[in-house]
Amino acid sequence: MRELDGLIGLAACALLVACEQPVSTEPASFAGLGESGEGFAEVRPGTELSFPADHGAHPDYRIEWWYLTANLEDVEGRDWGIQWTLFRQALRPQDQAGAEDGWHSQQVWLGHAAVTNADSHAFAERLARGGVGHAGVTAEPFAAWIDDWQLQGEGNERLSPLSLEASGDDFAYRLRFSSDQPMVPQGEQGYSVKSTAGQASIYVSQPFYQVSGEIDWQGETIAVTGQGWLDREWSSQPLAAGQDGWDWFSLHLDSGEKLMLFRLRHSDGEHYYSGTWIQADGQPQPLQPEQISMQPLRTTRVAGQDTPTSWQLQVPDIGLEITTDAMNPHSWMGTQISYWEGPIRFSGSHTGVGYLEMTGY
Repeated sequence: MRELDGLIGLAACALLVACEQPVSTEPASFAGLGESGEGFAEVRPGTELSFPADHGAHPDYRIEWWYLTANLEDVEGRDWGIQWTLFRQALRPQDQAGAEDGWHSQQVWLGHAAVTNADSHAFAERLARGGVGHAGVTAEPFAAWIDDWQLQGEGNERLSPLSLEASGDDFAYRLRFSSDQPMVPQGEQGYSVKSTAGQASIYVSQPFYQVSGEIDWQGETIAVTGQGWLDREWSSQPLAAGQDGWDWFSLHLDSGEKLMLFRLRHSDGEHYYSGTWIQADGQPQPLQPEQISMQPLRTTRVAGQDTPTSWQLQVPDIGLEITTDAMNPHSWMGTQISYWEGPIRFSGSHTGVGYLEMTGY
C-alpha cells in the first residue's frame, strides 16, 4: 500500500477544491476515504494486470498513488530513509473518460517527499491541479512528476531502472532504482481486500529495488546505497465506513524475502488484517487475516499524541516472530493531513529493515 500511504494524501488533494465536493452523510472513515465511489470504476476480483500500461494513470478510478521508500546507508555506516509519493484524485466521475483539459480538469495531484535519519526528519509537500502540465503520469516512457519532482524510467514490466529527484527546504535527493524481478501482485492476483464489507483496491509492488545515489543534507552531499520498495494502487472506495486509521509495514528480510503487512483499524474494534509473504524469487503468498498478529509494544509522544513506534509482528505459519523499532520515533509527516512514516529495523526470528506508516493516532 506504500499501499496505505496513498490513502492519506489523496484526501489532502481534495483541499485544493473542497468547495466543489458535496457533503457526505455516510458514517465517518479516516480522511473520508470510506465515502461511496458511485459513478467511478469499480475494483473487481479477476482484473488482469497489464504492464507497462498499468504503470500509468487510471483516471476512471477515484484515487491512485505511486509510492517509493528506500532504506539507505552511507559510507560512514549511518542509516537513512527516504519517501516519495505522488497521489491522484478524480473529483467527479464524469472526468473518467479523459474529460476536460486545462483548468477544467477534475484531476488533482499531491506529492510528499521526506528524508529521515536517527536524529532528524524533514518533509515537503506539493499540490497541483491536472490538465495544465504541472503534474501527471505517463506509462511509456514512464514518467511521474509534480512540478520539479521527477520519477522517470523505462516503461517495462518490472519498471526498472528508475531515476528519482525531489527536494524540500532542508534536503534534496537524486537516486537510481533498479531490479531484475517482475512486479509482485498483492492480495489475490492484485485484488487487495480492505474490509469484511468488501472494499478493495488493485495493488501491486516492486519490492526488489537496489538503490544508489546522493542525499543533500545540511550542506553536505552524501553518497548512499540500499534497498527500495515501490507500491502502486488504485481504487474508488478503499476503506469501509468506520475505519479510522491503519498500520502498514514493508519489510526487507536479510534472508532475501520480503513481507507486507497491514492492519486497518475499525472504530468497533474489529480490525482488518492482510499481508503478502514474498519469496526471494518474487513468488507471492497471500496471507489471510487470521494468520497475522500485530501488537504495539511501546509508544512515543509525537505531535501531541501517543504513537506506537515499537511492534511485535507474528505470522506463525511462516515461522515469523519479530520486534520492530523505529530509526527515528519522531518521523512525523506534518502535512495537510498528518501521519507517521519512517524507516524501521527488526529482529527476532528474522532480521532486516523496512518502513512503517501509521495514521489516525
